[in-house]
Amino acid sequence: MTRGARRPRRIYETTLDRAGHALGAGAGIGGLATLALVIAGGQSGPLQILAALLLGTIFCAIGIVAVAGPLWLVMHVAGLRRGHHAALVGAASALALLVGAQTWGFGLLDMPELDPDTRTYFWLSALATGGLVALVAAAIGLVMWRIAYRRVA
Repeated sequence: MTRGARRPRRIYETTLDRAGHALGAGAGIGGLATLALVIAGGQSGPLQILAALLLGTIFCAIGIVAVAGPLWLVMHVAGLRRGHHAALVGAASALALLVGAQTWGFGLLDMPELDPDTRTYFWLSALATGGLVALVAAAIGLVMWRIAYRRVA
């Protein structure tokens, strides 16, 4: 390829049925991740396992639809439809949601008094915990993208 030559742009499209399958797969993977965490936490009863799987799947589906869905719709309309875009939306939405929840709305709500050192470790802990979940959410976003999108050109 000569210098300055560009590759043709890949165009990805989806259909409503593939988007529905992707949502189901994303929720299912989220439910399995929840189940793995519950088992790692020492729960082994059949009722706890079933509850973890069902509740994890339901709440992951709600999170995907309510938080990541509108963000992905904006990305889709803007033409940003590649796999790394889906991973970015998944990771960014999970990170923002979890860090915001752990830090009383990023410190905007009525937060308890903390000394500066404790506050620093508090924020670092929230970022680390949110970052781990964001990695899982990025992988879920990538799997969902692969199920939902096909290359047209």
